[in-house]
Amino acid sequence: MSGTFEVRHLSPDGRPYTDTNGRRVTPQGCLEQFPKPRDIPKLVIVPGLNLDPHAQPPESFEDAAEWLRMVADAGALITSTCSGAWLLAHAGLLNGLEATTHWNYAETLTRLYPKVRLRRERVLAPAGAGHSVVTAGGASCWGDLMLYLIARFAGAHEARRIAKEFLLQPHSDGQLCYASLVATSQHDDQLIAEAQVWAAQHYDTPSPVATMAERSGMTQRGFHRRFRKATGQAPVDYIQTLRVEEAKQLLETTAAPIDEIASEVGYSEPSSFRSAFRKRVGISASAYRKKWRALAPMDT
Repeated sequence: MSGTFEVRHLSPDGRPYTDTNGRRVTPQGCLEQFPKPRDIPKLVIVPGLNLDPHAQPPESFEDAAEWLRMVADAGALITSTCSGAWLLAHAGLLNGLEATTHWNYAETLTRLYPKVRLRRERVLAPAGAGHSVVTAGGASCWGDLMLYLIARFAGAHEARRIAKEFLLQPHSDGQLCYASLVATSQHDDQLIAEAQVWAAQHYDTPSPVATMAERSGMTQRGFHRRFRKATGQAPVDYIQTLRVEEAKQLLETTAAPIDEIASEVGYSEPSSFRSAFRKRVGISASAYRKKWRALAPMDT
Protein backbone atom coordinates (compact mmCIF):
# COMPACT_ATOMS: atom_id res chain seq x y z
CA MET A 1 0.00 0.00 0.00
CA SER A 2 3.08 2.23 -0.02
CA GLY A 3 2.42 5.42 -1.94
CA THR A 4 -1.38 5.21 -1.72
CA PHE A 5 -1.56 7.81 1.04
CA GLU A 6 0.65 10.82 1.71
CA VAL A 7 -0.30 11.95 5.19
CA ARG A 8 -0.10 15.47 6.62
CA HIS A 9 -1.09 16.38 10.16
CA LEU A 10 -2.62 19.88 10.13
CA SER A 11 -4.20 22.10 12.75
CA PRO A 12 -5.90 25.49 12.54
CA ASP A 13 -2.75 27.40 13.59
CA GLY A 14 0.02 24.82 13.12
CA ARG A 15 1.38 25.35 16.63
CA PRO A 16 2.52 22.49 18.90
CA TYR A 17 -0.06 21.41 21.45
CA THR A 18 -0.53 18.90 24.25
CA ASP A 19 -3.18 16.24 23.62
CA THR A 20 -5.60 14.80 26.17
CA ASN A 21 -3.07 12.10 27.08
CA GLY A 22 -0.37 14.65 27.89
CA ARG A 23 1.69 14.06 24.75
CA ARG A 24 3.35 16.97 22.98
CA VAL A 25 2.24 17.03 19.34
CA THR A 26 3.73 19.16 16.57
CA PRO A 27 1.55 19.50 13.45
CA GLN A 28 3.16 19.56 10.03
CA GLY A 29 1.38 22.74 9.09
CA CYS A 30 -1.73 24.88 9.42
CA LEU A 31 -4.92 24.85 7.40
CA GLU A 32 -4.33 28.17 5.66
CA GLN A 33 -1.21 26.76 3.99
CA PHE A 34 -3.45 24.72 1.69
CA PRO A 35 -5.89 27.18 0.13
CA LYS A 36 -5.04 26.72 -3.54
CA PRO A 37 -6.80 24.12 -5.73
CA ARG A 38 -3.56 22.29 -6.51
CA ASP A 39 -2.85 22.00 -2.77
CA ILE A 40 -6.32 20.88 -1.73
CA PRO A 41 -6.13 17.41 -0.10
CA LYS A 42 -8.18 14.63 -1.66
CA LEU A 43 -9.02 13.22 1.76
CA VAL A 44 -9.57 14.96 5.10
CA ILE A 45 -9.98 13.13 8.40
CA VAL A 46 -11.27 15.14 11.36
CA PRO A 47 -10.32 13.18 14.51
CA GLY A 48 -12.13 13.10 17.82
CA LEU A 49 -12.09 16.52 19.49
CA ASN A 50 -11.61 17.29 23.17
CA LEU A 51 -15.09 18.69 23.76
CA ASP A 52 -17.55 18.71 26.62
CA PRO A 53 -20.39 16.57 25.20
CA HIS A 54 -23.00 18.87 26.78
CA ALA A 55 -21.48 22.26 25.90
CA GLN A 56 -21.77 24.64 22.98
CA PRO A 57 -19.18 24.34 20.16
CA PRO A 58 -16.15 26.61 20.69
CA GLU A 59 -15.72 29.84 18.72
CA SER A 60 -12.58 28.39 17.14
CA PHE A 61 -14.82 26.01 15.18
CA GLU A 62 -15.67 28.63 12.60
CA ASP A 63 -12.23 28.99 10.97
CA ALA A 64 -11.86 25.23 10.61
CA ALA A 65 -15.45 24.94 9.39
CA GLU A 66 -14.82 27.53 6.68
CA TRP A 67 -11.73 25.60 5.53
CA LEU A 68 -13.71 22.34 5.45
CA ARG A 69 -16.42 23.91 3.32
CA MET A 70 -13.76 25.14 0.90
CA VAL A 71 -12.02 21.79 0.47
CA ALA A 72 -15.36 19.97 0.26
CA ASP A 73 -16.44 22.31 -2.55
CA ALA A 74 -13.14 21.50 -4.28
CA GLY A 75 -14.01 17.80 -4.26
CA ALA A 76 -12.21 16.47 -1.17
CA LEU A 77 -13.60 13.43 0.64
CA ILE A 78 -14.43 14.64 4.17
CA THR A 79 -14.45 12.15 7.03
CA SER A 80 -14.58 12.22 10.82
CA THR A 81 -14.41 9.98 13.84
CA CYS A 82 -16.07 10.33 17.22
CA SER A 83 -16.83 13.96 18.19
CA GLY A 84 -15.19 15.19 14.98
CA ALA A 85 -18.66 14.94 13.44
CA TRP A 86 -19.54 18.10 15.40
CA LEU A 87 -17.16 20.10 13.25
CA LEU A 88 -18.61 18.65 10.04
CA ALA A 89 -22.11 19.46 11.28
CA HIS A 90 -21.02 22.99 12.23
CA ALA A 91 -19.69 23.45 8.70
CA GLY A 92 -23.07 22.44 7.30
CA LEU A 93 -21.58 19.42 5.52
CA LEU A 94 -24.03 17.02 7.16
CA ASN A 95 -27.25 18.95 6.52
CA GLY A 96 -29.90 16.54 5.28
CA LEU A 97 -27.48 13.61 5.44
CA GLU A 98 -27.21 10.54 7.63
CA ALA A 99 -24.30 10.71 10.05
CA THR A 100 -22.97 9.10 13.19
CA THR A 101 -20.78 10.07 16.12
CA HIS A 102 -19.82 8.67 19.51
CA TRP A 103 -23.05 7.85 21.33
CA ASN A 104 -22.17 10.23 24.17
CA TYR A 105 -22.18 13.20 21.77
CA ALA A 106 -25.31 12.20 19.86
CA GLU A 107 -27.91 14.02 21.93
CA THR A 108 -26.17 17.41 21.87
CA LEU A 109 -25.28 17.13 18.19
CA THR A 110 -28.94 16.49 17.38
CA ARG A 111 -30.02 19.47 19.44
CA LEU A 112 -27.43 21.87 17.98
CA TYR A 113 -27.70 20.66 14.39
CA PRO A 114 -31.26 19.42 13.80
CA LYS A 115 -30.77 19.16 10.02
CA VAL A 116 -28.44 16.19 10.54
CA ARG A 117 -30.13 12.79 10.25
CA LEU A 118 -28.21 11.19 13.10
CA ARG A 119 -27.90 7.41 13.19
CA ARG A 120 -26.41 6.86 16.63
CA GLU A 121 -26.40 3.07 16.16
CA ARG A 122 -24.15 3.20 13.09
CA VAL A 123 -20.40 2.60 13.18
CA LEU A 124 -19.88 4.13 9.73
CA ALA A 125 -22.20 6.43 7.81
CA PRO A 126 -21.12 7.15 4.20
CA ALA A 127 -23.39 9.87 2.81
CA GLY A 128 -23.80 12.48 0.10
CA ALA A 129 -23.25 12.25 -3.63
CA GLY A 130 -20.64 9.60 -4.29
CA HIS A 131 -20.31 9.14 -0.52
CA SER A 132 -18.37 12.39 -0.31
CA VAL A 133 -18.80 12.55 3.47
CA VAL A 134 -18.14 9.66 5.85
CA THR A 135 -18.61 9.81 9.61
CA ALA A 136 -17.51 7.13 12.08
CA GLY A 137 -18.58 6.46 15.65
CA GLY A 138 -16.43 6.33 18.78
CA ALA A 139 -12.65 6.31 18.96
CA SER A 140 -12.41 2.55 18.46
CA CYS A 141 -14.18 3.04 15.12
CA TRP A 142 -10.92 4.46 13.75
CA GLY A 143 -10.17 0.93 12.57
CA ASP A 144 -13.48 0.67 10.74
CA LEU A 145 -12.88 4.00 9.00
CA MET A 146 -9.31 3.07 8.08
CA LEU A 147 -10.38 -0.24 6.53
CA TYR A 148 -13.16 1.55 4.63
CA LEU A 149 -10.73 4.12 3.24
CA ILE A 150 -8.10 1.52 2.34
CA ALA A 151 -10.73 -0.51 0.50
CA ARG A 152 -11.96 2.61 -1.27
CA PHE A 153 -8.54 3.85 -2.38
CA ALA A 154 -6.47 0.66 -2.56
CA GLY A 155 -9.05 -2.11 -2.99
CA ALA A 156 -10.83 -4.68 -0.83
CA HIS A 157 -7.95 -7.16 -1.04
CA GLU A 158 -5.58 -4.66 0.57
CA ALA A 159 -8.13 -3.82 3.25
CA ARG A 160 -8.48 -7.51 4.15
CA ARG A 161 -4.69 -7.87 4.28
CA ILE A 162 -4.34 -4.93 6.65
CA ALA A 163 -7.19 -6.20 8.82
CA LYS A 164 -5.47 -9.57 9.20
CA GLU A 165 -2.03 -8.09 9.81
CA PHE A 166 -3.22 -5.77 12.58
CA LEU A 167 -5.95 -8.08 13.97
CA LEU A 168 -8.69 -5.57 13.14
CA GLN A 169 -12.30 -6.65 13.20
CA PRO A 170 -15.14 -4.37 12.06
CA HIS A 171 -17.75 -3.50 14.69
CA SER A 172 -20.52 -5.33 12.87
CA ASP A 173 -22.85 -5.10 15.89
CA GLY A 174 -22.96 -1.31 15.67
CA GLN A 175 -22.57 1.13 18.59
CA LEU A 176 -25.75 0.58 20.58
CA CYS A 177 -24.39 -2.40 22.49
CA TYR A 178 -21.70 -0.08 23.89
CA ALA A 179 -23.91 2.91 24.67
CA SER A 180 -25.48 4.06 27.89
CA LEU A 181 -29.12 4.40 26.91
CA VAL A 182 -30.31 6.73 29.67
CA ALA A 183 -30.95 10.20 28.31
CA THR A 184 -28.85 12.99 29.82
CA SER A 185 -30.84 16.04 28.71
CA GLN A 186 -30.17 19.06 30.91
CA HIS A 187 -33.34 20.92 31.86
CA ASP A 188 -34.70 23.18 34.59
CA ASP A 189 -38.15 21.64 34.99
CA GLN A 190 -38.23 20.65 38.68
CA LEU A 191 -41.50 18.74 38.37
CA ILE A 192 -40.10 16.54 35.59
CA ALA A 193 -36.79 16.15 37.44
CA GLU A 194 -38.70 14.80 40.44
CA ALA A 195 -40.60 12.43 38.15
CA GLN A 196 -37.28 11.17 36.75
CA VAL A 197 -35.94 10.53 40.27
CA TRP A 198 -39.09 8.56 41.10
CA ALA A 199 -38.86 6.62 37.82
CA ALA A 200 -35.26 5.63 38.51
CA GLN A 201 -36.45 3.88 41.68
CA HIS A 202 -39.79 2.49 40.47
CA TYR A 203 -39.41 1.65 36.75
CA ASP A 204 -40.09 -2.01 37.56
CA THR A 205 -43.58 -1.33 38.97
CA PRO A 206 -46.83 -1.82 37.02
CA SER A 207 -47.99 1.24 35.03
CA PRO A 208 -45.18 3.59 36.11
CA VAL A 209 -46.05 6.23 33.51
CA ALA A 210 -49.62 6.56 34.81
CA THR A 211 -48.28 6.83 38.35
CA MET A 212 -45.80 9.52 37.33
CA ALA A 213 -48.59 11.57 35.77
CA GLU A 214 -50.81 11.09 38.83
CA ARG A 215 -48.02 12.15 41.19
CA SER A 216 -47.43 15.29 39.11
CA GLY A 217 -51.05 16.42 39.57
CA MET A 218 -51.39 16.86 35.82
CA THR A 219 -53.51 15.13 33.21
CA GLN A 220 -51.72 12.32 31.41
CA ARG A 221 -51.73 14.28 28.16
CA GLY A 222 -50.32 17.39 29.82
CA PHE A 223 -47.68 15.38 31.68
CA HIS A 224 -46.62 13.53 28.54
CA ARG A 225 -46.25 16.79 26.64
CA ARG A 226 -44.26 18.45 29.44
CA PHE A 227 -42.04 15.39 29.96
CA ARG A 228 -41.15 15.20 26.26
CA LYS A 229 -40.41 18.93 26.13
CA ALA A 230 -37.99 18.65 29.07
CA THR A 231 -36.25 15.37 28.25
CA GLY A 232 -36.73 14.85 24.52
CA GLN A 233 -38.36 11.48 25.22
CA ALA A 234 -41.90 10.28 25.78
CA PRO A 235 -42.40 8.97 29.34
CA VAL A 236 -42.99 5.40 28.12
CA ASP A 237 -39.73 5.47 26.15
CA TYR A 238 -37.91 6.80 29.20
CA ILE A 239 -39.21 3.93 31.35
CA GLN A 240 -38.29 1.38 28.67
CA THR A 241 -34.79 2.86 28.55
CA LEU A 242 -34.35 2.57 32.32
CA ARG A 243 -35.55 -1.02 32.25
CA VAL A 244 -33.26 -2.06 29.42
CA GLU A 245 -30.28 -0.29 30.99
CA GLU A 246 -30.80 -2.20 34.24
CA ALA A 247 -31.22 -5.44 32.27
CA LYS A 248 -27.86 -4.78 30.60
CA GLN A 249 -26.20 -4.53 33.99
CA LEU A 250 -27.80 -7.79 35.16
CA LEU A 251 -26.78 -9.57 31.97
CA GLU A 252 -23.20 -8.39 32.44
CA THR A 253 -22.88 -9.24 36.10
CA THR A 254 -25.19 -12.19 36.87
CA ALA A 255 -26.04 -15.60 35.51
CA ALA A 256 -29.79 -15.13 36.07
CA PRO A 257 -32.01 -16.54 33.30
CA ILE A 258 -33.09 -13.92 30.77
CA ASP A 259 -36.80 -14.42 31.49
CA GLU A 260 -36.10 -13.83 35.19
CA ILE A 261 -34.24 -10.61 34.37
CA ALA A 262 -37.15 -9.51 32.19
CA SER A 263 -39.52 -9.92 35.13
CA GLU A 264 -37.16 -8.22 37.56
CA VAL A 265 -36.94 -5.05 35.48
CA GLY A 266 -40.69 -4.80 35.01
CA TYR A 267 -41.75 -6.85 31.97
CA SER A 268 -44.64 -9.26 32.50
CA GLU A 269 -44.07 -10.82 29.06
CA PRO A 270 -40.54 -12.05 28.22
CA SER A 271 -41.26 -11.55 24.52
CA SER A 272 -41.92 -7.85 25.11
CA PHE A 273 -38.60 -7.56 26.91
CA ARG A 274 -36.69 -9.33 24.16
CA SER A 275 -38.23 -7.07 21.53
CA ALA A 276 -37.52 -3.88 23.50
CA PHE A 277 -33.96 -4.99 24.23
CA ARG A 278 -33.10 -5.74 20.62
CA LYS A 279 -34.69 -2.48 19.44
CA ARG A 280 -32.61 -0.38 21.85
CA VAL A 281 -29.36 -2.33 21.98
CA GLY A 282 -29.17 -3.67 18.45
CA ILE A 283 -28.53 -7.29 19.44
CA SER A 284 -30.42 -9.92 21.42
CA ALA A 285 -30.13 -10.18 25.19
CA SER A 286 -28.33 -13.52 24.90
CA ALA A 287 -25.83 -12.08 22.39
CA TYR A 288 -25.26 -9.10 24.68
CA ARG A 289 -24.53 -11.37 27.63
CA LYS A 290 -22.10 -13.45 25.59
CA LYS A 291 -20.31 -10.31 24.35
CA TRP A 292 -19.69 -8.77 27.76
CA ARG A 293 -19.41 -11.81 30.01
CA ALA A 294 -16.30 -12.68 28.02
CA LEU A 295 -14.61 -9.78 29.86
CA ALA A 296 -15.44 -11.15 33.31
CA PRO A 297 -12.45 -12.46 35.31
CA MET A 298 -12.01 -16.21 34.94
CA ASP A 299 -12.83 -18.34 37.95
CA THR A 300 -9.76 -19.54 39.83
